[in-house]
This record gives sequence, C-alpha cells and structure tokens, in this order.
Amino acid sequence: MLVGVQRLDIRLYGTQSLKQKRSQVSRLVNRLRSRYPVSVAEVGHRELHQRVMLGISMTAGSKAQLDMVFRNIEEEIYSSGVTELLNSDVEFLHYGEDVC
Repeated sequence: MLVGVQRLDIRLYGTQSLKQKRSQVSRLVNRLRSRYPVSVAEVGHRELHQRVMLGISMTAGSKAQLDMVFRNIEEEIYSSGVTELLNSDVEFLHYGEDVC
C-alpha cells in the first residue's frame, strides 16, 4: 500500500476578508473532494486573506496512480483562474510488502 501526501501553497485572488477567503477555500476543497478520490484539509496560512495551504492525501496501489491524481489537481488549480499555485510538495509513504 502506498499513501501519497501533497501540500499545496495557493494564492487566492479577490479575497479582501477572512469571510471571503473561507467561502473560496470551502468551494475549492469541496470541488477537489467531489472530483478526486482524496482527503483535503486547510492546513496553513489560516489568518492570511489571500493565501491558503491545503493538505491532500490519497491511498493507492502504485506511485503512478498517485502522481496522476496529484498532477490533475495541480492542473485544476492552475486553470481555475481565481487561484495561483505557488508551491507543491509531494511525499510518498510505503506500507506493507513489495510496493512498486
């Protein structure tokens, strides 16, 4: 079993208050959860109006599956038009026997 963890540092456009930020982040998190088999949570930059750090995790049988989903998520962030992906970090955790 392989667990992939992705951390996304994102700049939000057009947010002037924490209330606007929470609304935009909530829509983004719900969209990612509905389109991909991942768990998503806001994990950083909680008090900044125009930044958010998202933590994303997924379990799969191969690194290729995880890479594909994480790339698709990054592309969705790029193409959204209301956000900018500043940084993406990915880690893989191996559990069990003979993971490819």
